Amino acid sequence: MYRKNEVEVPGGSKDAAQVLAPYPRHSTLDDAYGMFIGIALAAAGIAILGKSGLITGGIAGMALLASFTTQYGASALVPIINIPFLIFALLSMGRSFTMKSVIVSFALGAGISLVSPMLNLSGIHSGIGSVLGGTFLGMGILCLARHNASMGGTGAIALWTQRRYSINAGLSQLACDCMLFLLAGFFLPLEKMAWSLIGTVAMNLILIIWHKPGRYRG
Repeated sequence: MYRKNEVEVPGGSKDAAQVLAPYPRHSTLDDAYGMFIGIALAAAGIAILGKSGLITGGIAGMALLASFTTQYGASALVPIINIPFLIFALLSMGRSFTMKSVIVSFALGAGISLVSPMLNLSGIHSGIGSVLGGTFLGMGILCLARHNASMGGTGAIALWTQRRYSINAGLSQLACDCMLFLLAGFFLPLEKMAWSLIGTVAMNLILIIWHKPGRYRG
């Protein structure tokens, strides 16, 4: 991984030369703290969406939709639904990415179960819940991606697509989310679907704007 740094030309010249220098890598402590923040933000976002009766895209949306239609909570469903996607990640993204994503998957489930009871949001408006929940979740996903991890689910596919074909991860994720919403239309009322869509756009805008190919390497 290389970047161009400006350095002064010897001899006092005012011109600058472009040289290649290695990007500094994240330390283990950097990764651990970054993943903690990503999990905390994602757990808060999912909890807000769940309290609002909304869904979103990716593994979070799958777990929320399943929690509305079954007796199981989203915290328990995230690791279960993630299994096939984590197998895909292992085959396509490598062991490091997959191991981090496995840790995130279980930690996220624990985080949701911890955060959700502490949020007293019984009277929250769906519009506020959609924007806040989607934005929190999007920032969590972005933070995890910056440290070579993901929540799994279709997020792993979106990140692989960006690496393999340079297709923006946010756009790929949005395409996957559209298919999830088509399924959700059979279970949720139109108003909840509309607010869920707004929240999903808020989530994906984070990736579309700030997770562009080549912008960040560390």
